Amino acid sequence: MTEMPPGLLISAPSSGTGKTTVMLGLLRALRDAGQVVQPYKSGPDYIDPAFHLAASGRASFNLDSWAMDESLLAAIAQEAQGADICVAEGSMGLYDGVATRGQSGFGSSAETARRMGWPVVLVLDVSGQAQSAAATALGFRNFMPDLPFAGVILNRVASPRHERLARLGMERAGLPVLGVLPRRGDLTLPERHLGLIQAVEHPDLEAAIAGYADFLRAHVDLDLIRAAAQRAGLPSGAAHLPNPPAQRIALARDAAFSFTYPHILEGWRRAGAEILPFSPLADEAPDASADLVWLPGGYPELHAGRIAAAGTFLTGLRQHAETRPVHGECGGYMALGAGLVDKEGTRHQMAGLLGLETSYEKRKFHLGYRRAVLDTPMPGFDAGQALRGHEFHYSMILDQPDAPLAQVFDADGNPVPETGSRRGHVTGTFFHLITAEAS
Repeated sequence: MTEMPPGLLISAPSSGTGKTTVMLGLLRALRDAGQVVQPYKSGPDYIDPAFHLAASGRASFNLDSWAMDESLLAAIAQEAQGADICVAEGSMGLYDGVATRGQSGFGSSAETARRMGWPVVLVLDVSGQAQSAAATALGFRNFMPDLPFAGVILNRVASPRHERLARLGMERAGLPVLGVLPRRGDLTLPERHLGLIQAVEHPDLEAAIAGYADFLRAHVDLDLIRAAAQRAGLPSGAAHLPNPPAQRIALARDAAFSFTYPHILEGWRRAGAEILPFSPLADEAPDASADLVWLPGGYPELHAGRIAAAGTFLTGLRQHAETRPVHGECGGYMALGAGLVDKEGTRHQMAGLLGLETSYEKRKFHLGYRRAVLDTPMPGFDAGQALRGHEFHYSMILDQPDAPLAQVFDADGNPVPETGSRRGHVTGTFFHLITAEAS
């Protein structure tokens, strides 16, 4: 067994309760106190880890029991070596996952906490209630009896009287109160259609995180938080991060193309691959010596005009695709297509390496885990290989004329029409790759 640092998981009964504010403030407050903090995100979110990095100074990694097998979960857990404490942020509500079991679970934050041995800190929005909040907390505490539970942080408390009543309920339920956060309207991070804006786009992220840390220090007992963290031992057997799909990878990296899971990039680097970042928005061409061009997801619909006008980028991309592979995920897939219609209804010419036509004017929400069985090879994977990923976008497919890349299914095994495409050396998917299933 490999001994890991003690850890905690910050969760809540539902989204929108303030757990991200608590998470970022706690990461920075612990770091300011001299702790080396390893952040994690439970579930398939690819925006939060960048905020965690900014707050803690250490790369954050996803832990996902639906998409990941035990080997990959163990490898990602071992990224905590050298840290003093682990702090993970849950997704959605504590017990929310999918209905059909994946590689090692259903994708809930509770599963992550139980597997890692991390006690749960439940962030409760107590606005509109007082003692009744304790009944909610007690239900969450008892729903999974073997789940380690640290206590609660009361959020959006209106007054000293409100705090006193809420505390009375928690005392009656036998639940420790780790902090009490007064109601403040200036603590929300800016959002857009996929949730939070990207960390790189925040107008003053450093000041915001420092403010959250001050708020947490003033209203949360950091000593109690540290004392509640528990240490877990993890299997030291086979554990490895994903292998790179090529030796020299030109990776698009800017405000339009930024959604790549941290464990993927770390696995590529760890195996000796060279990652060559370039910015399509700055009209940079991919490195001409690259073996592979990889366009991650992001927000091309917000920058479609600039992408269409980026002649150096588009020419370099097309030249590369004549002889070597190009792959795009979600937003990157859209940029490889023939055209993209923005929210105003204007069509912008994209790279034209695939026939895909997409529209952000005609919005439809696509969200969920994906399992894809490849019909044909794509960079790093053979035909027949099963991949696990996650899809999260609002764009509609107007036309997808090329040969499908894969048979794609949702978490329950139902087929979805977003099959991805292939043409020549070019491939693309609407899902973001998390891992491949062991063959």
